[in-house]
Amino acid sequence: MRAVFLILIVAVVALIVAVLTGMVKLPMTQPAVAPTVAVEDGKIITRPGQTPAFDVQTGSVEVGTGKTVAVPKVEIQPSDTRIAVPSVEVRRPGAAPAPAAPAPVQGNSAQ
Repeated sequence: MRAVFLILIVAVVALIVAVLTGMVKLPMTQPAVAPTVAVEDGKIITRPGQTPAFDVQTGSVEVGTGKTVAVPKVEIQPSDTRIAVPSVEVRRPGAAPAPAAPAPVQGNSAQ
């Protein structure tokens, strides 16, 4: 039973949102008239009323693939500049310093 009430509440909220956003328009084309009851010469005379009439206008949503979008071309070129990254020494507190790295050898070594 709770599910039925929840579905009804969601449907009513969706209808309210559709009307407020202009997706659904409900202009009245014929106003409502209540029936009349009168007594004339001891007789009861009734005249029928009329129900309101509405012209329901709904919005439309179109989905398609008719548009094309130009995608920019991206080119990546390697740089000639080199970035020197300093070395960082990580030690535990109280540990002895690490020995220095040997210097790089210049020139040709034995072939």
